[in-house]
Amino acid sequence: MSLTPAFLDELRARTLLSGLIAKTVKLQKAGREFRACCPFHNEKTPSFYVNDDKGFYHCFGCGAHGDAIRWMTDQRGLPFIDAVKELVQAAGMEMPEQDRRSAEKAERAKGLHEAMEDAARFFVERLHGIEGAEARAVLRKRGINDETARAFGIGFAPDSRGKLKEALKGYGDPMLVEAGLLISVEKKDPYDRFRGRLMIPIRDVRGRAIAFGGRIIGEGEPKYLNSPETPLFDKGRTLYNLDRAQAAARKSGRIIAVEGYMDVIALAQAGFGEAVAPLGTAMTEHQLERLWRIADVPLLCFDGDSAGQKAALRAAHRAMPMLEPGRSLAFVTLPDGLDPDDLVRAQGPAAFEALLGKARPLVDLLWDSEVAAEPLDTPEQRAGLKRRLGELAGGIGDPNVKHEYLAEFRERTDAHFGRGQRGFEARAPRGPGAPAARGRRDKRGNWIPPEPPLTQRTRSVQAGGLDPILAKAVLAGLIRHPAEIARHMEVLGSLRGASGALGKLFEAVVDVALEDRQLDRAKVLTILARSGFDQMASELLRADTLPFSFTRPEAEERKAREDLNEAIAVMVARPAVDAALAEATAAMLERFDDAAFARQTALLRQRQELETRLANLMLADDENFED
Repeated sequence: MSLTPAFLDELRARTLLSGLIAKTVKLQKAGREFRACCPFHNEKTPSFYVNDDKGFYHCFGCGAHGDAIRWMTDQRGLPFIDAVKELVQAAGMEMPEQDRRSAEKAERAKGLHEAMEDAARFFVERLHGIEGAEARAVLRKRGINDETARAFGIGFAPDSRGKLKEALKGYGDPMLVEAGLLISVEKKDPYDRFRGRLMIPIRDVRGRAIAFGGRIIGEGEPKYLNSPETPLFDKGRTLYNLDRAQAAARKSGRIIAVEGYMDVIALAQAGFGEAVAPLGTAMTEHQLERLWRIADVPLLCFDGDSAGQKAALRAAHRAMPMLEPGRSLAFVTLPDGLDPDDLVRAQGPAAFEALLGKARPLVDLLWDSEVAAEPLDTPEQRAGLKRRLGELAGGIGDPNVKHEYLAEFRERTDAHFGRGQRGFEARAPRGPGAPAARGRRDKRGNWIPPEPPLTQRTRSVQAGGLDPILAKAVLAGLIRHPAEIARHMEVLGSLRGASGALGKLFEAVVDVALEDRQLDRAKVLTILARSGFDQMASELLRADTLPFSFTRPEAEERKAREDLNEAIAVMVARPAVDAALAEATAAMLERFDDAAFARQTALLRQRQELETRLANLMLADDENFED
C-alpha cells in the first residue's frame, strides 16, 4: 500500500478538523477559528486554536501544532497508518488498494475483533448475574467500586468448560481458538480457556478488546492467566490501559508504568488515570518507545521487593541504547511489601503522589546498582566497577548522551573513592561470550540495526565533519589541561582519522597520552615538539585567537575543565547530528509522511540545541574576558 502526498492532502481536505477535535475537546467559536484550553498541557486561559480553513491546530502556550493526522497520532496515540485508516473511514474514502493477501488478513482480523468484543460482553453479563456473586465480593474486598469496574469492562468467566464456547458458537471453534478464547487439545473438543476467573479485557490503542487477563477466584494456580499471543495480541508490544491513559497523560504531562493491571485499576480509581502496565513480561523496547511517545521521562513504578528491583534494572539496561537528549526514565520505588494498590488504599493518593515526586533519575539507579554489585575494597574490584560503568555508557547510541554518561560516571567514581581523576574509558565488551550491540525499533515498530563499530560509521562521520575552529579550540584546551586527554581518550581516538593537520595533531595528542598518563603542559609541549608540532601547538595557545575559557591562561581551573568537557561533547555530537539530518531530509523528500517529518524536526531541534550550547560557551567567555 502506498500513501501518496496527493492522497493524504485529499484526506486532510475532506476532514473537518474542528469536528474531529470537538469529539474530545470543548471548542468555542472565536471569529473564523475555534479556541479551547489546550489538551496537551494544563492551562486556565485558552491558548489552543483550530483553523478549519488552513487545516491545522496550534497552541500558543506549549507549541503543539499539527493537522488531522497529527491530532490522531499525538492526542489519540495511534500509529500513523491506523490514524489514516480511521480518518479515511470517517471521510468516506477508501484506502489505496491492498494486495489480496493483506485484504484477507484484514477481514480475518475484523472477525477476531468482533469475537473478542462479544466475549467481553459475555463476561460482564456473568459478573452481574447470579454466577458472579463471589467475583463481585472480590472486587469489593479490593476496594474496586462499580463505576470503576464498568469503566474497565471487568467481567467474570464461569467455572465451566463450555459456556463461553456455547455463547459464541456462531464464530466456530477454529476462530475462537485463534482468538485465544478456547484451548485446542489433540483428539479432544476445544474448551473454554478462562474458567472461574475475574476477567479484565486488554485493549489496543483504539480501545478494542484484543486479549484478556484472568485473576483466579479463591485459591489455585496460576493466580493470573493472560491470553496467549494471537494475530491481535502481541504482549511485548502492548501496554495495558494505554487507550485510556493517553488523554490523562497528555494533561498531567507524565506517564506511569506499574507492574500489573490491578495496580493500574486501583491507581485510576485514586485519580491517577495516566497509569499503564506491561503484561507479565519485562518492559520491552517497543513498550518503552510507546511510553516515550507520550512523555520524555516516563515514571517506572516497581515494587520494593527483590523481584521489583530486578525488573527496574532490566528496564534501565534495555533503555540505554535508545536514550536521546532529553529522553530518559525515572524510577519510583515503593516501600517493601507494598504495591500501588496497597499504598493508595492504606495511605491515600497523597502518599503515592509524594513518592512520584521523589522519582530517581536513570543514572542514579544504574550507579547505585553497580556500586552495590560487589565489594570495592581492592584495585581489581574498583577496576571492575569502572569497566561495568564504561560498558553501560558505551551501549548508548546517541554520542552526546554517551559522552555525558561517561563524564557523570567518571565524576561519581572519583568522588566515591575520594581520589583525583583516574583513567576511565568506555569500550564495548569484546571476546568470547561478550554481548552483541543491540539494535532498536522505531516508533512504528520497524527494526533499526545497531550502530556499526566506532572505527566504521562514527569515525568517518565525526572525523570528516569537524568544525575546524571548534576543533582548534578543543586542542588548545587539551594542551592547557592535559589531564583531560586521558578522560576523553575514546572520543579523541575516534577523531584521529580527520584529514589535514588537525587530524595529525589529534593523533599526536592521543599518542602523548598513551606515552605518559602523568602529564603537565610542559611535558605535552615537549613531546609534541619532538613530533614536529611545536609551532602549531604554540599558535593554538595564543588566547586572543580562541574565545573560550579553556584556551585562556587566566581562566579559573574548574570552569575551564567544565567548559572543555561541554565543548568536546558538542564537537563530537554535531557531525553525527548533521549527517543524520541530511539523511532524514533526503528521506522526507523521497516520501513525505508524519514519521519522516517528525524525525527531521527532532534532528533540527537537536542541532539547534547544540548550536545554543556552543554559543553559550562563547558568550560566557566574552563576559568573563572583556578588556
